[in-house]
Amino acid sequence: MKKLLLLFLLVYKSVLFGQTKLTSFPLDLKKTDENIQILNAENKPHDVFVFASSSQNITILKYNSALFLTDQFTFPKTLNKLLIGYSFGEDGNPYLYWASEDFKNIIAVKYSLENKSVKMLKFDFPLTPQYIVTSFQENNEFYILSKYEDQQVLIVYTFKNGIVEKKEFDFSSFDFQNTNGQLMTFNKIVDENPIEKIDTGDFTPLEKSTQKSKIYFKNNHLILTLDYNTKKTHVFDLDLDNHAIKEKNYMQPLIDKSKNLSNSYLLDNKLYQINANKYVIVVEIKDYDSGQILKSVNTLKNDTINFKNSPLFLLSDNRKPVEIKKTSDFLNRLSFLNIGLSAFKNSQNTFITIGGSPKEEEYYISFGNVNLSQMYNTQSVYFESVVNNKFEFIQEPQLPFAIDNIYYFLSLQKKASFPNIFKFQDYYILGYYDYADKQYVMRKFYDGLMPNENTNPIINKAVFSKPIPFGEIKRR
Repeated sequence: MKKLLLLFLLVYKSVLFGQTKLTSFPLDLKKTDENIQILNAENKPHDVFVFASSSQNITILKYNSALFLTDQFTFPKTLNKLLIGYSFGEDGNPYLYWASEDFKNIIAVKYSLENKSVKMLKFDFPLTPQYIVTSFQENNEFYILSKYEDQQVLIVYTFKNGIVEKKEFDFSSFDFQNTNGQLMTFNKIVDENPIEKIDTGDFTPLEKSTQKSKIYFKNNHLILTLDYNTKKTHVFDLDLDNHAIKEKNYMQPLIDKSKNLSNSYLLDNKLYQINANKYVIVVEIKDYDSGQILKSVNTLKNDTINFKNSPLFLLSDNRKPVEIKKTSDFLNRLSFLNIGLSAFKNSQNTFITIGGSPKEEEYYISFGNVNLSQMYNTQSVYFESVVNNKFEFIQEPQLPFAIDNIYYFLSLQKKASFPNIFKFQDYYILGYYDYADKQYVMRKFYDGLMPNENTNPIINKAVFSKPIPFGEIKRR
């Protein structure tokens, strides 16, 4: 999936505001090495790890919760070259998962830093035709979701403590109908709308939140939300303890006109839904358990969107954002895009980004000599809103988040390579490799304005994507 990594640089003063440099470690990586992968991770005792992989070996750095280096070692690399994930054993030592090029097998390697030893376990996928849907880390465990070619079954592989658990969830007994009432299969829905894992603890960019199939991890449950039908959000609760599936339907707010676009986002037991077309936009917040509507707002094309906390923005290629003056223009552009919204919460308010990201397929709807739909396909539109704890849309000045400050720093530091961003305690850490100084650096960032800086010109969370430190999971 094409990553939307746009950093819009408005040149103010050149201020190096990397906040606190926590640590650095000398590391000799070659620019000519095409197999470099670097990953940060935190285990349950709150040790921080750096996994730096090259063509020949893997270097592991271990820091305690105060970010002091407590151990490090370099191990030979396995035959499998692609690092796809990690987990931690009960003793706090890491497992890294290395996949073959065809993803037919995975080698799980446990690295014991105390005695500088490794233990390898090989996992071969069954011969039954299946393909990987997605993978993710959660609670110090590594998960792979896959699907059979000819069965309506979602398979969950859980890797922990050197053991692989397989659980199957059968969707063949459930009914799926598209907006026009035509029957569909679970496989067809997931094939057309690949599942995106959402981590609500981090800001989710529109590129991810506009995906119509999302999965959330909650209390050893997988919550799968499907927005293939513009009339409703179809939800499945997958219990990883007893293999049970619970089905829920949340109707989208009704809109009179046709050719609607809809999507949803789940955060803190609240389902945020959006439904829009060229004439109107509607946003609703529902209680996930009861389905009760907690808030509903809408705006017609000739009116002002009074629940926004920012201008309406247009993003095109690598240029800086441009303000869209009219609601009608915004909705018209939105109709050519993948619609979505994301929500991010702090202690007081919920920050919502609403808009659309480019579609991957090509369109050919021309007016005169201008192909408008193809032009819109290279653009994104969005605006931001703020909701308080009473579910009221409010207006307030928005200070940059830590993630904003990190990307502003990266925009000024061109020598920073292989960036990793992760939340630690009450702040964020940026880890990156510095080719000039040949060292791996970790810096601390927090929310708010930087010292000696009245404004951060990059407050554009709609386009931020968390860097992927390991290879893309191979899809069918």
